[in-house]
This record gives sequence, structure tokens and C-alpha cells, in this order.
Amino acid sequence: MNTVTRFAPSPTGYLHIGGIRTALFSWAYAKKNNGKFILRIEDTDIERSTPEAVETIKAGMKWLKLNYDGDIIYQTQRIERYKELINILIEQGDAYYCYTSKQELDQLRETQLKEGKKPKYDGRWRPEDNKEPLSIPKNIQPVIRFKTPKDGEIKWNDLVKGEVVIRNEELDDLIIARSDGTPTYNFCVVADDWDMKVTHVIRGDDHINNTPRQINLLKALSAPIPEYGHLSMILADDGQKLSKRYGAASVMKYRDDGYLPEALINYLARLGWSHGDEEIFSADQLSQWFDFDHVTSSAAQFDQEKLDWINNHYIKNEATEKLADLIKPKLIDNEVKVIDDEILTNAIKLYQDREKNLNVFSEDILFFFKKASPSEELKKKYLNEESKSLVKIFIDGLEELSWTNESINNFLKDFVKKQGIKFPEIAMPLRTIIAGTDNTPSIGSIIFVLGIKDVKKRISDILD
Repeated sequence: MNTVTRFAPSPTGYLHIGGIRTALFSWAYAKKNNGKFILRIEDTDIERSTPEAVETIKAGMKWLKLNYDGDIIYQTQRIERYKELINILIEQGDAYYCYTSKQELDQLRETQLKEGKKPKYDGRWRPEDNKEPLSIPKNIQPVIRFKTPKDGEIKWNDLVKGEVVIRNEELDDLIIARSDGTPTYNFCVVADDWDMKVTHVIRGDDHINNTPRQINLLKALSAPIPEYGHLSMILADDGQKLSKRYGAASVMKYRDDGYLPEALINYLARLGWSHGDEEIFSADQLSQWFDFDHVTSSAAQFDQEKLDWINNHYIKNEATEKLADLIKPKLIDNEVKVIDDEILTNAIKLYQDREKNLNVFSEDILFFFKKASPSEELKKKYLNEESKSLVKIFIDGLEELSWTNESINNFLKDFVKKQGIKFPEIAMPLRTIIAGTDNTPSIGSIIFVLGIKDVKKRISDILD
């Protein structure tokens, strides 16, 4: 049997972390088993589905390189197939027309709640032997309900949660077509998974209550039953539901916030799955190692600091040229008009090991391309008459040097020794003037990258 998995988002909002993890695990399992990974857009909710959301899904999958097989499948293009199968169920006696009004359903729900019962449809229009048929009202457009078996149970061995058993008596007769004739979510999913020969349905555990309903429908259609795996929720580090600030935001926000796709993939793979003690691994390695034996059934916790640590690892190990291509647009967004490629390359090499994301990275190296504007607080702290004098003496000495990184840093060491001062007494004033901050890598290396002309101008602009 060829393995077929699918990712089936609804385009009613942004593609968030939980959705991408589902896509990632589905993709990895298909690749591990040399199978097929399908992208299906479940867009039958016409009122809430938007073209913008579809484009966001496509963009997120492309950015993360979660390549799917074949063309994207849209449920709205399969309506006639759904209607065909619904008619088969009606003809078999496994589905029926229900004329219960909304007001009747509301009243039924209210009564059941007062009696301490679980609210569910009471089957009043369900055709059964020895049951007097009701008179069809003229002012009600009927829905179509599936005739759920009254007895027995639905049992499956969940890939994540183990054995799950649901009694049919806990289920009501599911609506499979609305009063306007449009098929409902649960039915469309069943038809799609059958037609697309999906063998493994991997999704969030918020769908676990849908699974027994879908299995009953598949049985009524004499369709094969796929294996199901329901992934646990992702919670914030405080155990609460994810906010839009952390985790629940659109996956494209992580791109815009300066995260590398490789880092996000790596991080999400470790949210609820592990391969020994491995923390850093590629998407290809994930597709070789992935299995459900090491997917936890307990909720995973989103850890922003861990994501930043992993992103820093990938930034540190990324090619300078690629980082330059990613950072340039961010510098332009900060109104940098001229970008010297050599200065950019050298700046990246200086800062690469310390940056947690590309946005912070571009902000930290901005001073290489725009005049620094130290705060009054910094100037008050580091620029007194004594430090200004030291800076002027230092810059005069630079004029006589051969311009190499090594010679500048050696001169800096000698200067400290000759002046009888501590290193910060010259380094901090220089950082304040040149970079507009007191936190930089080697100030000597920064001076080397900028060049004597630029450094002298920055000093004169502040001190003169």
C-alpha cells in the first residue's frame, strides 16, 4: 500500500504554527515512506473563505519548502462529486431529509440541557420501521442527515493517542448537506480522503470528535478506513492558549520577523516529537527519522527563547551571501539608500554569531550605512572632556597605520597600555560615537570595516 497523507487547511484565516506543524508531520511521514503528500484547500465555507487566506497558505508552504505532490485540490471544485455520493447514501437508506426548523432545534437543546442531558438531535425525521412518517412542512427547506448506527462502537488505534473507543449512541445523526444543498465539512472530508486514497490522516486533536462520524460515513460508503493520528495542542510556555504574539500568529509573520525557514521547521519538529537527544537537524533528516513512536500525546509548549536559540544557530551557519540577500531589503526599509556590498559582507561576519533574527541583525548593523545617533544618556555616560581627549589622540594615531584589522586592534591594545587606562575607557566612547551604542563586537574591527575617512567624520560630527 502506497502511503498518502494530506494537509487540508480551511482558508478562513491565517496559517498558524499549529497548522504548519500538522503539515510538517504529514509531509515528513509521506517522505519517510516514499509516499505522496497532498495539499487540499477545504474552502466550502464560502462566507468565511477568502482568496487572501488561500494565498497565505500557498506562500507559507512555499517559504518552508513543504513541497506537495500534484496540483492543489479545492473542495469547491468537487461539489458535484459530493452530491453524487450523498444521493447514494439516500438511495441506500443511510441518509434522509430532515425538516426540523432552527426554532425546534433550539427548543430541543434547551429542554435537554434542563434535563441534564447531552444536547443532540433526537432523530424525529429519521425513517425507521414501524414509525409513522411526519407530515412534510411547506415552509422548511430540509437538510440531509446521515443515519448514524444506534448500536455498537467506533474503535481505532490512534497513531498518537493509542486506542480510542466511541459508542455510537453518543453520536447524533450528522448533517451532511445544508438546506441550500451544499455539503458539510465532515462529508466533504470523507469523500476527499476516499477519492484521494489517503492512507494516513494526521491532524490536530481538535478533530478527534469528528473521527468516529467520518469512520461511520466511510463504512456506509464501503470505503477503506485510513489510519488516524491526532496531534496534541501547542500551548504557550505558561500553559495557556497561544496568543497572536507568540505562536498563534500567521506563519508568514515569522518570515517578516526575521526567522529562517530552516530554523522554524527544525523548531516545530521538536514540538511534540523527538529523535533521541538531537536538537539541530534538517528537513531531510526529519523525513528520514520521523515516526509516530516518538510523537508525544501530551500538549507541547511553545518556547520563544528556544526558537530564538535555534534561529541563531542557523544564522551563525548560513552563508554570508545568502544573509546579505535577506538583510538588504530590511536595510532599505530602514531608509538606507546606498549599500556597500563589501561593508555589508564584513558587517555580517562581525555580527553573525550574536544575532537571534534578521530584523535585529539589520538594526544592529544599520550604523554601518547610516550616521549613528547616540542617545543623550550614552553621551552623558561616556563622553566627558577626558574621554573626548583620548578619542582625539587615538584617531590621530590611526592615521599613521597600515589599514588592516590586525594593525588596528594591535594599536588599540598598545594605546590602552601607553595611556595607562582600562580598555573600556577608550572602547566605550568609540562605540558611542561610531555605532551609537555601547554593545558591539570588536570596536577595532568595526573601525577597520568603516575605514579611516568615515570614522574621522563620525568623530568630528560628535566632538567638534
